[in-house]
Amino acid sequence: MCKSLCGIDCAKCELHTACSGCAASDGRPFGEPCMVAACCKQGPDALCQLKQKLMDAFNALGIEDMPQVTDLYALKGSYVNMEFTLPGGQRTKFWNDRRIYLGNQLPKGDSGRCYGLAADETHLMVCEYGPDGEDAALVLFRRWA
Repeated sequence: MCKSLCGIDCAKCELHTACSGCAASDGRPFGEPCMVAACCKQGPDALCQLKQKLMDAFNALGIEDMPQVTDLYALKGSYVNMEFTLPGGQRTKFWNDRRIYLGNQLPKGDSGRCYGLAADETHLMVCEYGPDGEDAALVLFRRWA
């Protein structure tokens, strides 16, 4: 049984067979740092404080039809690391597939599209996409800290 630092029940995680748990890996469950584990090592309130700062930062962006962000979840980079086409035609990804980030998915009105949010210790990203991540478009990627 894997042990977590943040209180997540590893047995309920669909990735538990690929992960030794953050307690056993010293906060590096997939070989890269987990920002949630690092935060939990700072004290019992540190994760709540970080989440609140990030939610405030996302909500302050003023994206017109994006619902209020009320929670963020620990997400493996490979789940949030979509490929985007830049204005010059280059294709790129912004995150590391093996890190853990904080993020959420929010509906974009009644359009059938969603906003995908992801953040690390220094950057915020907002993108939008259709079902199954199709037609992903970068809305914003910037420093927050």
